Amino acid sequence: MANSSSSLMIPYSLILLNLYAIVSSTSDFNNRHHPMILPLLLSTPNISAHRMPFDGHYSRRHLQNSELPNARMRLFDDLLSNGYYTTRLFIGTPPQEFALIVDTGSTVTYVPCSSCERCGKHQDPRFQPELSSTYQPVKCNPGCNCDDQGKQCTYERRYAEMSSSSGVIAEDVVSFGNESELKPQRAVFGCENVETGDLYSQRADGIMGLGRGRLSVVDQLVDKGVIGDSFSLCYGGMDVGGGAMVLGQISPPPNMVFSHSNPYRSPYYNIELKELHVAGKPLKLKPKVFDEKHGTVLDSGTTYAYFPEAAFHALKDAIMKEIHHLKQIPGPDPNYHDICFSGAGREVSHLSKVFPEVNMVFGSGQKLSLSPENYLFRHTKVSGAYCLGIFHNGNDPTTLLGGIVVRNTLVTYDRENDKIGFWKTNCSELWKRLQVPGVPASAPVPSPSSNRSQAMPPVQAPSSLPFFHPGEIRIGIITFDMLISVNNSNTKPNFTEVAEFIAHELEVDNLQVHMLNFTSTGNNYLVKWAILPSESAEYISNTTAMKIIQQLSEHRLHFPERFGSYELVEWKFEPQKNRTWWQQHFVAVTVGVVVTLAVSLSSIGLWLVWRRQKALGTYTPVGAVGPEQELQPL
Repeated sequence: MANSSSSLMIPYSLILLNLYAIVSSTSDFNNRHHPMILPLLLSTPNISAHRMPFDGHYSRRHLQNSELPNARMRLFDDLLSNGYYTTRLFIGTPPQEFALIVDTGSTVTYVPCSSCERCGKHQDPRFQPELSSTYQPVKCNPGCNCDDQGKQCTYERRYAEMSSSSGVIAEDVVSFGNESELKPQRAVFGCENVETGDLYSQRADGIMGLGRGRLSVVDQLVDKGVIGDSFSLCYGGMDVGGGAMVLGQISPPPNMVFSHSNPYRSPYYNIELKELHVAGKPLKLKPKVFDEKHGTVLDSGTTYAYFPEAAFHALKDAIMKEIHHLKQIPGPDPNYHDICFSGAGREVSHLSKVFPEVNMVFGSGQKLSLSPENYLFRHTKVSGAYCLGIFHNGNDPTTLLGGIVVRNTLVTYDRENDKIGFWKTNCSELWKRLQVPGVPASAPVPSPSSNRSQAMPPVQAPSSLPFFHPGEIRIGIITFDMLISVNNSNTKPNFTEVAEFIAHELEVDNLQVHMLNFTSTGNNYLVKWAILPSESAEYISNTTAMKIIQQLSEHRLHFPERFGSYELVEWKFEPQKNRTWWQQHFVAVTVGVVVTLAVSLSSIGLWLVWRRQKALGTYTPVGAVGPEQELQPL
C-alpha cells in the first residue's frame, strides 16, 4: 500500500506543481493601484515543467564556472512615470531592436510579431521573421501546445491587471548590445499575435522574462553554460530613473546583506522577511504575517509595495506618527485614496530629515534600511508633496515588494546559492563602474557552402551611430524630435527647465540648447530641439558630437518624474556649412565700413567747425567803415 500510495502521490504532486506554474506576472504597468494578487492559472504543458525548479537541470547549475562573461545592459525609463523599466534587446540577423520591460515575475520573453492581428502601437517596429536569416519556428511537439494547424508551438500569458499576451514560440539569435561581454546567443522567445489590456496600450514593445523557468532568458543562458546562474538589477532613484542590469555572476560588495530565497516554495523570487522597524521601533505584528501564501515576493515588474492588511495598517500608522507635523492632503488622482503629505520640500536629499527610516529585518538577522524614496512617490500636482507608495494587498496575504522598495539598491538574484542580496548604492552611477572595455563580436562570415536553413553564427547588435572619423567632418548643429507625455493634461511642460535638464544630461552649456518649435495633442508634446556650438566655437567637436548622439540614440536621458516621460522620435546632425567669402569676412568688412563712416563723419564735422570759426573771426560790426566805403580823392 505504501508503494501504491507513493505512486499515486506523484501525479497529484505534478498537478499541484502545475497549479504553481503560473503563467502570469504581477506587473503593475499603468494601473498602479490594482491589488497585486498573484494569480494561479493553469499553464500549458510545455510551461508547467519549465516553471518548476524541481528537476535535474536545477542541481547541475552548481557546477557552473564563476569566470564566465556577463551581459551588462542599461535600464531606461522611470519607475513611476512609466510603471516599469526597460532594456534594449536585439533579435534576429540582422538584429532588430526592441524595448522590453524587465520582469522577474514572468518567464517568457516576447515581442510583437509582424503578423500580429491585435497588437498596439509601441516604441519600435514589430519583429519581422522574414527579414531574419536565423529565424526558426519551434515545431509542434508533445511538450507544448500547438496552433490550429498543428505546426508550431504556442504560448499564452495572463496578468493580474487583466492584460494578456499570446502567440507562437520561435528561436533566433539574441544580442545584448555592444557594451556587453556576452556574445549573441540563440534563444527561444514568443512572437505575439494578440495583446490585450495594458500590454496593448503600453509604450514598451514587450516583456523580458527573468523568472524561474526554462523559457526564461536567464535559464536558457545558464543551460547553455555561457553565464553563471545569477543576475542583478539596479533601479535609479527618485527623479532620476534608468539604471543597470547584469545577466551573470558579479562579485558581491563586502557589505551586501542577503536573505535566503526558497526556489521550492513558489516560482517567484521570495525572501525571508521577519520584521519591519520604523524609526528604530519594531512593528507589533504576528511573526508569520510576512510568510503567508507565497511569502514575501520581489517583482521588478510591479511598481509599488503591497502588504497584508495588518502589516499595511501598522506600517502606515507608524510612519504617520513620525510626521504628524506635516499636512495631509488629497492624492493626485481623485479615483484613488492616496495618503499624501505636503510641506516636506522638493529636495530628495532632505527627505530623510522629515520622514523616518524603515528597516526590513531578514531571517538571518541582517537589516536592509529603506530611505524615504523607497516608500514614497512624488505628488504630481502639489510641489513639495509626497504620497505613500505602500498599499493594502486586498484579500491576498502575500507580501509583494515592487521596484519602489529597491530604488538605488543593487539587487543580486543569486539563484545558484538560493539567496538574494541587497546593497544600497547610486544606481545611476553604478553603470559607469560596471563598464568593462571589451572586444566586440565580429560579424559572421558565411562559408560558400552554407545555406539559409543552417544556423548562422550570431552577429553583434548595431550601435546605430553615424560612422565618421575625427577630422573628416565638422558638425554645425544637432537636432532631435522628442515626444513628451505629461501625467496631467492641465499641466504644460516647463520647456525652460526641460532645456536646462537636457543641457545638464548632455553636459553642454545651457545656451547651446534651443527649442525650435513644438506641437501638442492632449497630454503629448512633440518638441524639436537643437544643440548648437558653444559661443567660443564655430562647430561641435567630434568627441562632443559622438557623446551627444550616443546618449540620444541609446535613450540615456533619464527624465525626472515631474517632466513626465519622453520618446525620442528622430535625430540628425548637419555638418558645418562652408561659408562664402562674404560670410567669412562679414565682420571685418562691417568693421571697416563702420570705421570708414566714422572717420568720414568726423572729418566732415571738423571741417564744418573750422569753417564756422573762420566765419566768426572775420565778422565786422554794424556801422564800421570798411575799406571799400572810403571816399577816393578826386
